[in-house]
Amino acid sequence: MDLVRVRDDVWGREVLAGVSWDLLWLVLTAAFAIIIAHLLLMAVLNRKARPSAAGKKLARHAGVDRAFHWITAIATIVLLVTGVFPIIGINFPWLTPHWIAGLVLTVAVGLHVVRSLFFQDPLAMWIAPSDLKELAGGDVKTAKYSLAQKGMHLGMAVVVLVVIVTGLVLFLAIDTPWWNRTNSIDEATLGWLFLLHGASTLGLVGLTALHIYFGLRPEKLFYTRSMIKGWISEHEHAAHHDAARWSPEETR
Repeated sequence: MDLVRVRDDVWGREVLAGVSWDLLWLVLTAAFAIIIAHLLLMAVLNRKARPSAAGKKLARHAGVDRAFHWITAIATIVLLVTGVFPIIGINFPWLTPHWIAGLVLTVAVGLHVVRSLFFQDPLAMWIAPSDLKELAGGDVKTAKYSLAQKGMHLGMAVVVLVVIVTGLVLFLAIDTPWWNRTNSIDEATLGWLFLLHGASTLGLVGLTALHIYFGLRPEKLFYTRSMIKGWISEHEHAAHHDAARWSPEETR
């Protein structure tokens, strides 16, 4: 299986054409293998009763953060559909909705970065040494975010930022309502851009599949509910979180 695609440029020189899309099937196979393995493992191990959603409601996600999450999610899904479906043979006019979704994602991520740095705790999603205790297993209670959630956030942040940066550069090379396409980017540079854009897209495919799976896990649905309604219950907080590390306020 090839990792990259190559082609000859106008001078007959071999240049990169991008990532090999045969890797898409490898990524999907790996993601679903992880999902199946986790399903089997949890069927054996997950015997504990789940905490009740009754009782006091404790604030977990502000409305603006929930809006950011779902705008980002929709933009990402549109990007993946418009970017990947034509590659697997499902053809439709994909380019315009692709770059529109890319711009929406860029603005949303930019606003989120500003909010995270200046209006929230910028260290909340950093992996701290205390988080590594979770690797030992057992009933280790976490701060607001678990090691797994921080790891997923880090992985998504890396691939999304690469997708955005390379996508913005490639955006200059197509026709838009504001300018006509440019040929100022040489073929070798375009090849590297397509390689990075494609590789980060493959990463986004795999991480999105895993993110959706874990978000729909029965024992994790209260986190998904909190991304919709903004709260978790006091019982869910007591069962999963260390009050000394994260003590949220009551909400309605």
